[in-house]
Amino acid sequence: MADPHNGAMERLAINRVSAAAFTIPTDHPEADGTLAWDSTTLVAAFVDCAGTTGLGYTYSDRAAALLINDKLGTIVAGRDPLAIAEISAAMQAAVRNIGRCGIAAAAISAVDFALWDLKAKLLERPLIDLLGAVRNGVTVYGSGGFTSYPFDRLQNQLAGWTAQGIDRVKMKVGSQPAEDPQRVRAARQAIGPAAGLMVDANSAYSRKQALAAAERFAEDDVVWFEEPVTSDDLDGLRLLRDRAPAAMETAAGEYGYNLTDARRMLQADAVDVLQADATRCLGPSGFLAIAELCRAFGLPLSAHTAPSLHLHLCCAAPAARDIEYFHDHARIEHMLFDGAATPENGVIRPDLSRPGLGLAFKEADARRFAS
Repeated sequence: MADPHNGAMERLAINRVSAAAFTIPTDHPEADGTLAWDSTTLVAAFVDCAGTTGLGYTYSDRAAALLINDKLGTIVAGRDPLAIAEISAAMQAAVRNIGRCGIAAAAISAVDFALWDLKAKLLERPLIDLLGAVRNGVTVYGSGGFTSYPFDRLQNQLAGWTAQGIDRVKMKVGSQPAEDPQRVRAARQAIGPAAGLMVDANSAYSRKQALAAAERFAEDDVVWFEEPVTSDDLDGLRLLRDRAPAAMETAAGEYGYNLTDARRMLQADAVDVLQADATRCLGPSGFLAIAELCRAFGLPLSAHTAPSLHLHLCCAAPAARDIEYFHDHARIEHMLFDGAATPENGVIRPDLSRPGLGLAFKEADARRFAS
């Protein structure tokens, strides 16, 4: 290929877009305050151009792969791989009558990741070089502590992260609210007094339940209360943010699918920390726009799960504070991708020797999980 920095660069066009779904069993039954599951589905997207393949993925349903193969692929094929903003707009327009949120947003997110990965690979640079680094690594917090875990598994998992140098850990609450104070106390005993303890209710509580829980959790120095009530209840989140103990942050936003969802939450003063998930909010293109919105509002941004995908993005976003090192996703990423992020003393860093996202799909290892 000609030098991309001079005018003689040949005109490129995307040859093919494809997707496949892989359903991976959990290593133990998992549950949170409102849902239980025993497997996770990863949908991988591949965008081919000039002998190079861009890779992206989302955590969703196999329907996202069908949407990519049946509809989005025809929208993207033939276009300039460097014109990502134009392609993103075209994909969003194409799903108008399907519904832009949910499955469609997840599918677009996977393709958007593949486009950014492809662009960086064509330019033979790590993605962070295209985006512009503001930091060379991002702090993570360990996340799991599912409500389906017996006490010993809960304690061992959380203590295992702190032993690795991760100084904050998050657990699930809300399945059986009456038992939550005891589970939180057990978690605190396992990690000791110095580590930050975080809880995630996944919208399980009513407003009154959440207020009472915040007071009880403060006794064990909980520093983060995620989705204490449903994120649809912006007034309820604002109530919790205003009345929770001063040392306890209120966080939400993982189910935002676009910039409008994020703006509504910020305008409502609903959170201390906004969460965004690039596997749902239209990929790097959407995530970085939300990051700039957080910067404008003066609030920190926390990346929700999928640590290997969020790494380069958070290194480039001034408002980004940390990434959720979610047990389920971290495990899958190490199973299916070479180059998956591994924390060192609580920080993950991009490998600047690898182009794009720095990930290589282990096709042979993934094949047995095809769905």
